[in-house]
Amino acid sequence: MYKMLRKAVLPTVLVLGIGGAATAIDAFEDPIPALDAQAAATTPDAAPDALSQAFRSAARSVIPAVVHVQVESAPRNVSRVPEEFRDFPFDFFFRFPDVPPVPQRGSGSGFIISSDGYVLTNNHVVEDADRVTVTLTDNRVFDAEVVGRDPSTDVAVLKIEAEDLPTVKLGNSDALEVGDWVLALGYPLSLGETVTAGIVSATGRSIGIMARNQDGRNQNPNAPSPLEHFIQTDAAINPGNSGGPLINLNGEVVGINSAIASPTGVYAGYGFAVPIQLAKRVADDLIEYGVVHRPKLGVRISDLNAADVKVFKLPSAAGVKVASEPESPAREAGVRMGDVIVAVDGVPVSDASDLMAQIARRQPGDEVTLDIIRYGDRERVKVKLGAFESTPVRRTSSRSSDGDSVGRLGFAVTELTPGLAQREGFDSPGGLIITGVEPGSSVPPALVGMRIKQINGEEIRTIEDLRAVANKIEPGDAVSVIAESPDGEAIIMNYQTR
Repeated sequence: MYKMLRKAVLPTVLVLGIGGAATAIDAFEDPIPALDAQAAATTPDAAPDALSQAFRSAARSVIPAVVHVQVESAPRNVSRVPEEFRDFPFDFFFRFPDVPPVPQRGSGSGFIISSDGYVLTNNHVVEDADRVTVTLTDNRVFDAEVVGRDPSTDVAVLKIEAEDLPTVKLGNSDALEVGDWVLALGYPLSLGETVTAGIVSATGRSIGIMARNQDGRNQNPNAPSPLEHFIQTDAAINPGNSGGPLINLNGEVVGINSAIASPTGVYAGYGFAVPIQLAKRVADDLIEYGVVHRPKLGVRISDLNAADVKVFKLPSAAGVKVASEPESPAREAGVRMGDVIVAVDGVPVSDASDLMAQIARRQPGDEVTLDIIRYGDRERVKVKLGAFESTPVRRTSSRSSDGDSVGRLGFAVTELTPGLAQREGFDSPGGLIITGVEPGSSVPPALVGMRIKQINGEEIRTIEDLRAVANKIEPGDAVSVIAESPDGEAIIMNYQTR
């Protein structure tokens, strides 16, 4: 997570709905009842009920298609050296070599966009994952494949093998205006399905969270820059909401919840979502090609300041300055350094983020018309867009390898050696002791420090015994562990894998 602008790690979904109204024909044929209904809807008692009904309707229509995304990355060695002794000579004296590395785990949200199992989420939720699982609202658990992901827009597509799944309805993020009600749904802070409400507080927001250099608004002509054109909302978004949908009152998805502005890492007033118009364009490419075919205008751009307005004789500070000599294809179209781009295909451009978002929706080879101001003179040029090189990202398979199969159980173990048995208080060595519970697992913490006797009715004496049991375990399976404490007391603990 970033210190001031933190990406939400858990899934979030936004759901909104609106009730029906009388048709114009109904009102014409029977105007008195229509007027009565209108009056009733505006009374103090009716207005809150109508708004609540809109929220309920929207949330109900989307919740079934919101999913919990859980990820697992390769095991890492866990250092148990006290902070004050780390990186000093002979710090190995303070290490515990009998504690094995454990897989790293995290979670987020997502939503189903097709009945055959395509799921939309954030790139940052799954980018380091070696294994991804998806849990539906009906508690079914599926291994997921990362079909493709795009770091530049923070969008990723997953695929689960299922049919006849509930899906969301995609809306039009371009129609959003400041003040519109929106809902955010997801799985924040390790809670279950959660809905929060707020308004759109800004659109087209660039916050620098994905910038590759200090000035994230400068577009490098040699590679696609991170594209930030966020919807800003005050609907509460927290870690775990990432990848969940932001929806309008019609129950239509208008964005993917992606980041929060916070000095603490939790909700502090503002959240940010990728507009669904941009996300859909990226997702379509990822599903069809596995990569995003990003169009290239060939200009390095920057926002305007007060001096630019005077020097370039502009009517206002709306527009984008061409900050260096353009490259093909912009150069071939006659664009020059110092030109100010003020519109694309007749749609006004407010700043660099706005221009990048408009161009990103096109395909390489498309022709766009740019309105530019060149030292006070307005001109129009046509540019045939080029293409950035498309590099596929590493795909994550839906199965973990046999080597990390023990990680499916959600805890770490080590052999109970004579030295460890004496240190932990066991009267004899042998067998396996549980050394830790993995983050995000549902393993009862009380099992830590216990020697395993049985799992799902099978005796466990060696790591091979444990691996044989683990190989039979799938996400969502019930696991029954019988273990004993150092004083010989046996307990039974049951939990469900994630």
